[in-house]
Amino acid sequence: LGNKFLSNIRGCDAIVHVVRCFDDANVTHVEGTTDPLRDIDIINTELIMADLEMVERRVDKAAKMAKVGDKRYNKEAEVFGRLRDYLNEGNLARTFECPKDEAEMIASSDLLTLKKTIYAANLGENDVTTPDACAYYAAVKKLADTEGSQVLPICAKLEADIAELDDPEERAMFMEEMGIKESGLDRLIQCSY
Repeated sequence: LGNKFLSNIRGCDAIVHVVRCFDDANVTHVEGTTDPLRDIDIINTELIMADLEMVERRVDKAAKMAKVGDKRYNKEAEVFGRLRDYLNEGNLARTFECPKDEAEMIASSDLLTLKKTIYAANLGENDVTTPDACAYYAAVKKLADTEGSQVLPICAKLEADIAELDDPEERAMFMEEMGIKESGLDRLIQCSY
């Protein structure tokens, strides 16, 4: 992930992962096959690596401050040191278990893997109205449930088709015909709040 992208999402309260949950021979996947859990793992690894840089700087700064006589930084160096080790094992900061005072200390940092996550499961046109029938979606939903995240079933192709319709009546008819009550963008906005 680029530094500019990372700096843009650091100020956000949540991160949206768009993951492919459909097979289509006409749409190539950068990894060659469809595997949303692998894709999520790749994204999380990138975010963990960015967090590790920030945590390492925090540990170094706290250790230096403690050496010059400000002993309150000993605790910060110790807590962020344990968090660094936890992140190095491939874990997300939001799953780091610690006492409330330490959690508040960690929350004062702007770690990417502390943020809430919304998984936008990009489904095929045939799966968008019955997402639970899609094995890829079910796998993403199971992961999200274990980490307290949300999953939003969408179909990017249908969303593009909806966006092209300027006439509100035509848009409403199209959505009704497809069995869609509201657009994915509207649902994403609601989910974000």
